[in-house]
Amino acid sequence: NLTLRELQSCYIYQVACSFNSCKCNGWKSQNPPPTPPRTDQQSNTLCELCDHVTHLENVSEEEMNRLLGIVLDVEYLYTCVHKEEDADTKQVYFSLFKLLRKSILLMGKPMLEAQDSPPFEKPSIEQGVNNFVQYKFSHLPSKERQTIMELAKMFLNQINYWQLETPSQRRQRVPNDDAAGYKANYTRWLCYCNVPQFCDSLPRYETTQIFGRTLLRSVFTVMRKQLLEQARQEKDKLPPEKRTLILTHFPKFLSMLEEEVYSHSSPIWSQDFLAGASGGQIPIHTECHPPPDNSEYFLLLLHILTVGEKRKPSEPLTQEENKRPRVVGDIPMDLINEVMATIADPAAIPETSLLSAHSARDEAARLEERRGVIEFHVIGNSLNQKPNKRILMWLVGLQNVFSHQLPRMPKEYITRLVFDPKHKTLSLIKDGRVIGGICFRMFPSQGFTEIVFCAVTSNEQVKGYGTHLMNHLKEYHIKHEILNFLTYADEYAIGYFKKQGFSKDIKVPKAKYVGYIKDYEGATLMGCELNPSIPYTEFSVIIKKQKEIIKKLIERKQAQIRKVYPGLSCFKEGVRQIPIESIPGIRETGWKPMGKGKELKDPDQLYSSLKTILQHVKSHQNAWPFMEPVKKTEAPGYYQVIRFPMDLKTMSERLKSRYYTTRKLFMADMQRIFTNCREYNPPESEYYKCANLLEKFFYTKIKEAGLIEK
Repeated sequence: NLTLRELQSCYIYQVACSFNSCKCNGWKSQNPPPTPPRTDQQSNTLCELCDHVTHLENVSEEEMNRLLGIVLDVEYLYTCVHKEEDADTKQVYFSLFKLLRKSILLMGKPMLEAQDSPPFEKPSIEQGVNNFVQYKFSHLPSKERQTIMELAKMFLNQINYWQLETPSQRRQRVPNDDAAGYKANYTRWLCYCNVPQFCDSLPRYETTQIFGRTLLRSVFTVMRKQLLEQARQEKDKLPPEKRTLILTHFPKFLSMLEEEVYSHSSPIWSQDFLAGASGGQIPIHTECHPPPDNSEYFLLLLHILTVGEKRKPSEPLTQEENKRPRVVGDIPMDLINEVMATIADPAAIPETSLLSAHSARDEAARLEERRGVIEFHVIGNSLNQKPNKRILMWLVGLQNVFSHQLPRMPKEYITRLVFDPKHKTLSLIKDGRVIGGICFRMFPSQGFTEIVFCAVTSNEQVKGYGTHLMNHLKEYHIKHEILNFLTYADEYAIGYFKKQGFSKDIKVPKAKYVGYIKDYEGATLMGCELNPSIPYTEFSVIIKKQKEIIKKLIERKQAQIRKVYPGLSCFKEGVRQIPIESIPGIRETGWKPMGKGKELKDPDQLYSSLKTILQHVKSHQNAWPFMEPVKKTEAPGYYQVIRFPMDLKTMSERLKSRYYTTRKLFMADMQRIFTNCREYNPPESEYYKCANLLEKFFYTKIKEAGLIEK
């Protein structure tokens, strides 16, 4: 009859007691009887165990969860100790096991007792590789230097997840090496980098940030050989344009780095190397799940390198891109680059009213991410890996957010999909807790992803988090080469999805998704097609920068045309009209005569052309809402909203009476039909869609008749 709290306490201390002189075995009996009758002896055992945990009655829930987390790590390390065959590794596991068990007994935090603490050598491997890039490649153009940095990032990530060989294995391979020094670094690596990957109770460090040249020298030769061998084995899986990069440039990069690693006079390992140089550190990004093996991680990094290099909006145009035919009216790139050099950091550009609702919706969220206030992680449940406590807690948090924000969805259904290994969730983390997310399922073979749930907790809404979430999801799918989203949106979510680029015009063929996605009653199917050349998370910054460029160009143009011309006096002399281009100064402003359509001077010929066009429009399948004037009984309040109504019947009567003496009059009336429809009817209505389709058809016919330029 123990409470959950008492059971948790017993579970914590049965781990500690079972390895001491205490004879109690806790509530977890090793050899339970076939039928569990409650005997006095068992009762006494439980009571004895409860005596150990009376001091936990007033402990906070957070502290209880921390102790339970340490217990899980203790049991896992106990298993590792019994399974490990290498003596050195076994000794480290056992030391960490005793450390964690002691932390449970003393209710303290695990503190590794060592003479040295991280970092163990300066400069670190990460700093050394960064210095190497600056030292050898700083003279290269921007694009080539960026490629080198991508290769360096790939190499550093490999080191962070590289499995070091045991000291005994190394002694067999390199008998004359510094065995004591390597064993010390191997022990540090296990304690601070490797074991913390699956024991959350221990602080974890990146290998490249706490170790330096010594460790890199001990692993570089073997690592370089295996990396190049893996590259050759996986070359058929690489895109053709990337094979040269991986099979030619990466080996050269490693060869040049090897010289600096083993050279006794290389300047890149000096702590004051290029102390005042700019260029920044090479960013290292790691996933929030246990790392795959070296081969799988190598393929993942190749994929990141392949996709990520396609989208560099700030890079100058290549020679081939400069050869493309320019559109009339384009601004010279030299002028654009000159103006861009005068623009400050986009984040510091003051917001203007022009398109501000669209260009800065996610600005606050993006700034919070940059400051580390919020984080985004793609997580999911797994049947193949050891459960990660942090990820499981986040999944529970996501289930709570979706349940509260989507009350019409059954909680059991939400739980089943969030924890389904086939589904993933892009989670939004703030101050260590989940405040929103997007649950989705990918169908790579069908070329689309279904968005199942999308929500942000109510007290964190209207901060741009929803837009920034969707932008991160778009970039994640571009990296995985899936360029279509599908989702069923209810009436409350349609507005949000429209702002994120979704529409009811589905680009995915119906045969691709029928039978794959779930149908929801009362919801609308919406789709979104992704553009792989758009960096979505920085899109609003680019828009803001473009606006600032246009503003600067306008200011420059205004400075060039400040000359004041005298007023026109020809009208006093009896002239009724003059060509616009003859006004002094008009051409200096950049004005050019608009392309003119062929205005038919023969009235009969004009009448014949307009009659043919009108007949085609009236015969179109989407013309039915516009055939006659709108009746007041069918559309209450229509004539209070629409001041100048128009319909195809009225236009036919005007055409017969020879009202349309120019094509512009005819086009103005036709355009009024479409404008009135869109003003009165909502975008999701059938009338609105008919107006859009008929408008496209009308302008096609006008162009075919030669009345406007194509």
